Amino acid sequence: MAVQRQVAEHSFTDLRPRQRAAAQLFSCPKCAAQTESDALSERCPFCTTPLVGDAQSIGQIAPEAVVPFDVDQAAVRDRLRQWISTRWFAPSSLRQVGVAESVRSVYLPHWTLDSQTASDYTGQRGDDYWATESYTTTVNGQSQTQTRQVRRTRWRPASGSVSRRFDDVLVPATRRVDSDHLHDLMPWPLPQAKPYQPEYLSGHQTLRYEVEPEAALEQAKQQMAAVIHEDCEQDIGGDHQRVSNVDTQYTDVTYKLMLLPVWIVCYLHAGKSWQVYVNGSSGSVTGQRPYSTAKIAAAITVGLALIGLLVFLFTRN
Repeated sequence: MAVQRQVAEHSFTDLRPRQRAAAQLFSCPKCAAQTESDALSERCPFCTTPLVGDAQSIGQIAPEAVVPFDVDQAAVRDRLRQWISTRWFAPSSLRQVGVAESVRSVYLPHWTLDSQTASDYTGQRGDDYWATESYTTTVNGQSQTQTRQVRRTRWRPASGSVSRRFDDVLVPATRRVDSDHLHDLMPWPLPQAKPYQPEYLSGHQTLRYEVEPEAALEQAKQQMAAVIHEDCEQDIGGDHQRVSNVDTQYTDVTYKLMLLPVWIVCYLHAGKSWQVYVNGSSGSVTGQRPYSTAKIAAAITVGLALIGLLVFLFTRN
């Protein structure tokens, strides 16, 4: 492998508009077959020779880093069997699925974004205190006035400023995998990512990004906003907080394109194909699965029967 370069962050101030990249034409060095694909790396459909393209040559931003595959195909099949065996309310026949219809190793593109933030906020701070409250009750048929301690909250205006440096806010750059499944595959060992080299892609399919960095930044800001909101609440202090407005300035914004390893597994059940995703680094699994309506109905019936039994025993006693 060639001498590794350093992972670079790119400034948003240097970002230039780009046209949507067209499909790439691969020429197989072994059988000379030509294949058109919108992926960054593929296998030749005629002789399975690994093919790796050049992102910059098609007008796309080149990857800066890659998390290599640590989980092999044999381990993926084991993970699939374990995952299937632990699914609640799954059809009994699902446990008989032992062989996947297909197993593909795919690098999925993600953006990581960094930013320094400075936020001014307004809101309210609530401090609890105890007060004596009078109330009327009936004792031995007589109306009496008594007192008790009640907790109340005193609210007052609050305002201030908070700042935070965000590093490697992760945003998927592909729309081909459901965002919920991608979220379930987290966390990723981003600090262990390697500087990009085309050799890492050999033998794996690599999807090109569909989400542009400008759109990724807006998604990253939503993630940052949730953290900034918590920072504002902590800065307000007190027993309760209300944040009514936050004005955030983003500076020193940088980005890079990173490739993350995912095994995409398809298995057949009841004549239908189901997809499962395996984190190629940690081995965590998420994906689609069938449900047994009979098992769900039986569980509901048993639950209702238990509730009825408890009610009967309670009323009897």
